[in-house]
Amino acid sequence: MLRWIRQQLGFDPPHQSDTRTVYIANRFPQHGHYVPQRFADNRIISSKYTIWNFVPKNLFEQFRRIANFYFLIIFLVQLMIDTPTSPVTSGLPLFFVIAVTAIKQGYEDWLRHKADNEMNGAPVLVVRSGSLVQTRSKNIRVGDIVRVAKDETFPADLVLLSSDRAEGTCHITTASLDGETNLKTHYSVPETAVCQSVSQLEALCAVVECQQPDADLYRFVGRITVTQCGEEIVRPLGPENLLLRGARLKNTKEIYGVAVYTGMESKMALNYKCKSQKRSAVEKSMNTFLIIYLGILLLEAVLSTILKYAWQAESKWDEPFYNQKTEQERNSSQILRFISDFLAFLVLYNFIIPISLYVTVEMQKFLGSFFIGWDLDLYHAESDQKAQVNTSDLNEELGQVEYVFTDKTGTLTENEMQFRECSINGVKYQEINGKLVPEGMAVDSPDGSSPLLSSEDELFLKAVSLCHTVQISYDHVDGLKDGFPHANGVSPNMEYYASSPDEKALVEATKRLGVTFAGSNGEIMEIKTFGRSEKYKQLHVLEFDPKRRRMSVILQTPSGEKMLFTKGAESSILPYTKSGEIAKTRVHVDEFALKGLRTLVVACRRFSPQEYEDVDRRLHQARTALQQREERLAEVFSFVERDLELLGATGVEDRLQEKVQETIEALRLAGIKVWVLTGDKQETAVSVSLSCGHFHRTMNILELVQQKTDNECAEQLRKLARRTREDHVIQHGLVVDGASLSLALRQHEKLFMEVCRSCSAVLCCRMAPLQKAKVVRLIKTSPEKPITLAIGDGSNDVSMIQEANVGIGIMGKEGRQAVRNSDYAIARFKFLTRLLLVHGHFYYVRISTLVQYFFYKNVCFITPQFLYQFFCLFSQQTLYDSVYLTLYNICFTSLPVLVYSLFEQLVHPHVLQSKPILYRDISKNAYLSFKTFLYWTLLGFCHAFVFFFGPFILMVEDSSILGNGQILKASRQLIMGNWTFGTLVFTIMVITVTLKLALETHFWTWMNHFVTWGSIAFYFLFSFFYGGIIWPFLHTQDMYFVFVQLLSSGSAWLSIIVIVISCLFPDIIKKVLYRQLKPTNTQKCQLTQAYQDSDSPCCLPGVRSGCLRLGRMVERAADVYDPAWVGGCGCLCCQHPSYKTETDDL
Repeated sequence: MLRWIRQQLGFDPPHQSDTRTVYIANRFPQHGHYVPQRFADNRIISSKYTIWNFVPKNLFEQFRRIANFYFLIIFLVQLMIDTPTSPVTSGLPLFFVIAVTAIKQGYEDWLRHKADNEMNGAPVLVVRSGSLVQTRSKNIRVGDIVRVAKDETFPADLVLLSSDRAEGTCHITTASLDGETNLKTHYSVPETAVCQSVSQLEALCAVVECQQPDADLYRFVGRITVTQCGEEIVRPLGPENLLLRGARLKNTKEIYGVAVYTGMESKMALNYKCKSQKRSAVEKSMNTFLIIYLGILLLEAVLSTILKYAWQAESKWDEPFYNQKTEQERNSSQILRFISDFLAFLVLYNFIIPISLYVTVEMQKFLGSFFIGWDLDLYHAESDQKAQVNTSDLNEELGQVEYVFTDKTGTLTENEMQFRECSINGVKYQEINGKLVPEGMAVDSPDGSSPLLSSEDELFLKAVSLCHTVQISYDHVDGLKDGFPHANGVSPNMEYYASSPDEKALVEATKRLGVTFAGSNGEIMEIKTFGRSEKYKQLHVLEFDPKRRRMSVILQTPSGEKMLFTKGAESSILPYTKSGEIAKTRVHVDEFALKGLRTLVVACRRFSPQEYEDVDRRLHQARTALQQREERLAEVFSFVERDLELLGATGVEDRLQEKVQETIEALRLAGIKVWVLTGDKQETAVSVSLSCGHFHRTMNILELVQQKTDNECAEQLRKLARRTREDHVIQHGLVVDGASLSLALRQHEKLFMEVCRSCSAVLCCRMAPLQKAKVVRLIKTSPEKPITLAIGDGSNDVSMIQEANVGIGIMGKEGRQAVRNSDYAIARFKFLTRLLLVHGHFYYVRISTLVQYFFYKNVCFITPQFLYQFFCLFSQQTLYDSVYLTLYNICFTSLPVLVYSLFEQLVHPHVLQSKPILYRDISKNAYLSFKTFLYWTLLGFCHAFVFFFGPFILMVEDSSILGNGQILKASRQLIMGNWTFGTLVFTIMVITVTLKLALETHFWTWMNHFVTWGSIAFYFLFSFFYGGIIWPFLHTQDMYFVFVQLLSSGSAWLSIIVIVISCLFPDIIKKVLYRQLKPTNTQKCQLTQAYQDSDSPCCLPGVRSGCLRLGRMVERAADVYDPAWVGGCGCLCCQHPSYKTETDDL
């Protein structure tokens, strides 16, 4: 029970050691000293809440927001002291916001609970008490032996014990984990592979020792100890022995495995990403504005409190005859009264802080994110993939990107490899019609037969066809059960599967050239050399890792010789070679790279029997170590992969994706700098950069490469900085390699940044994954704090994707790790232009206006309340009825701005995409600058003054309107009551702020019309209904018949019309003048688009003369009148020469 409670509260019992011991079939030792370890059950919990903690946990998370917490404090103040407004006015909006957010989050969590229950309740077969027992997935325990059939998913992380194959292998796919659809082979140890029945498994006496749960999908360190005839046999366990939860069994009838990690300790569950919270620039600006408005609120409250006591300094105002103080009030502390009055004013003005802003922004982001997935222009038909949104919190950040960091392979290129050239023993060859032809020579065999190869050529092709992890799939064949199918030839239905496109391209190339990899059966690998079958025994595989940048296999040849074949980057192979045509091969590798080909170097090593025994012993010791296994293996691998004999090198082409050059050019025109970060060698990277338009042929290429010391690096940086300052007229491109970058970032960051800022394009080659992240962090944290975007397709790009302000994953061929860890995912690099230039533009403009408008309408709302205090002796009398206070932000003004923020388009999407320069109009957070914020705030105060003093002046002589709380002039003349006056102010305000948003709307849909005019209509209908009935549950009936009486007055209607027009007309004039005299590129495109859509209606007969006079008047006022225009129309869209955007010439 206690353990269950701890799990419900989110606590896991701590592990007692660095390793765990799993007794297969839970056959524990019988001695009394054994204390069994406690492991998690097999339930998957992806939900955030439980029925017990939902309310407290959700409330805690919501009240961490400053606005919610602020309104909670205001609500509590209203409950504790006598305030001018009812607690309902603060409590109801707060409850609405909290309830809406809680319902949304609760529903999302209910869906997660539903999915969890479906997964946890799936039926599974477990070996217990000598038989197969069906149970639910959640009941699997660590140590249980589980049976999994073909095409089923593994219910826990299992160590493979046996399969229906004699060698104990099976094929799986991990598409649900990393997106890789190729078949992967997993192995069991020989001692358990023979246990293919339930009775044999029940009799198995074995113990698995392994590391504690780790999120790394590709790392597993363990060993299995099998007791046979009193003898203990120890075998190492690695990732190739572990079947991960979520993977699927393929081409294998059934397998048996022992559960080692269950439930939330499985690798799949540990990879449930809890990404660090990224905050957009708009959110940061919003919080800044909120603090400023909080300062305004405090200032108004303090000023009102001080003025109240200054006013009450006269006794006639301190205790008037109609409001005598009680004895308790006279004797109360002055300080306590001051604090109480201050809090009362704080409550009175608290609506200047827009509580509904957060929930509206959340709804806008959540609903708006669907438009990316629905955009057919972001849909890739060939792969049937649409754009994907993993987080909606950064939509507007897509419109603020200043730097794009992109991977090369699979992002700029297709990651579809095609073998082109190779170098064997110092001779360069090309593949022509399936034959290896020395460079510069014609095909020797016109009859189509394959030429005879030398022993060196044949050994090279054998090395390429044997040194890999490629798997073979045969159509209509479940597996390779009893030897190799098609023993006398190669199956026409054979297809290669590889985790790396390079490996697949190379194995397919050797097949075309006559050396065919025919498959593997356990430890036996078969190749066919021009139809002659050869079988090699695979002794060891030295797996690829990013540090070594090479992989190797140790094989026993048909003659019994022990050989090592290795392949990798030239920088990882050539330093360890001692024989072969090293110099010529190095030259050929550089030539391949200059052509943009991906290069690999191939080498071998022959072992004597004594050498192999030593190597085998070292590898066994390292593989069976439970502590520091990776370090020990790396040490042994370095010992083995030395004294190599160089065989040759390969050149594989990876063609560019469609429209990469156009995309990079569009980003450059938009003011976005593009950096390419790749692990490829310098020559290959530069060649691809030139071909994709990242570097121009006329660009001055600067190099910071092969720097050995800090001093050397610093001197080179100073030289580059001088060159960029002296040649500032031409464009510069910078090439940096990984080693030099490490030196530059160590002590010369500022100098390196100075050089980078002066360059139009930067290329970083030979980059490790963490170096990519460091480069992104360097730019992101620079003094300018630019918005960065990282885009990649592989697991080596995850670190920079997570580091950047916005991370985008490419749905490529290197798995889905980049997609899973990204904020957005697209199928091709070319979609980046539409994502940024169109969706980014729309989202930023929409949410910027939403934020500014929210603050504006709340200033309009609360400032008349502040002004009213000057006319009621700061008695804290409210101007508006409490129902209007409550519903202003919730009902009367909420929907128009929400719909605006979902559908607004300043210009057509195709215009935004065809004119990238329009992106510059919104860069640097232009729409949320302090200047813009100040304009909206001052506009709100100006409108508020007009709302208050307009009716006060226009209605001062109208004695036909009476209401509760009559106001007397000095002449004792009756004028309208305070509720009538407040309702009139409120009516004018609702109409004006709604129409103000209508003026900001450029793209009208039926929904915009419906909510704009519908909100005004709803306000009038609600007011008639609310004021036309006596509500028995209300303490007072202050508003009874007030609205009807107000609108029965002609002067009230006149006031509404005059004041609304007087508020909005100056704004219209300002917009016209700015468009005429100082238009932005976006405004120019708006007028061009309007002209094209309407065929210039202003040039119709009878309208032309009016346009001409208006145009000349504006021009004279601005002193830009040109007599040459007299013969033409004065309309902006036809004749004004400034209405040609900079992009019209592009």
